[in-house]
Amino acid sequence: MAVGTLLDIAPQWAPRGALIGLDLGTKTIGVAASDPDRKLAAGVETVARTNFTADARRLLALATERKAAGFVLGLPVNMDGSEGPRAQSTRAFARNFAKLTELPIALWDERLSTAAVERELIAIDMSRARRAEVIDQHAAAYILQGALDRLARLAPQPGSQK
Repeated sequence: MAVGTLLDIAPQWAPRGALIGLDLGTKTIGVAASDPDRKLAAGVETVARTNFTADARRLLALATERKAAGFVLGLPVNMDGSEGPRAQSTRAFARNFAKLTELPIALWDERLSTAAVERELIAIDMSRARRAEVIDQHAAAYILQGALDRLARLAPQPGSQK
């Protein structure tokens, strides 16, 4: 039932096990997952939002399928670092979701994730219709990969002195 920053939550996760990345939108939730060693994030699916209970049930089912150790939830912070209505809505979702799972939930700054992914998909000449189908799960993977990269920089490197 823990929700907090990546640095606060990471020690609560089991040492191995997939992490589930979430990009909360008003109409959809992009879902990504990491490998058990937490090196690489990949898009899994886009969940069409209906109601909180149904959405949460699907997310928990995906976490169970992947034997997940926790969640990374993109927090839409404004460019100046302040939090607006979308960030407040995300925090409320995280608090309510935490009541339904023992898996710790880390909030991760997702500034510009969707814009960055949109540019990448345009660069590979993906059609507008196909981009609309996959943008959310790609954004979730982008968010999760950023968190994984941050965790990797924190981990002691083999042969390094503590």
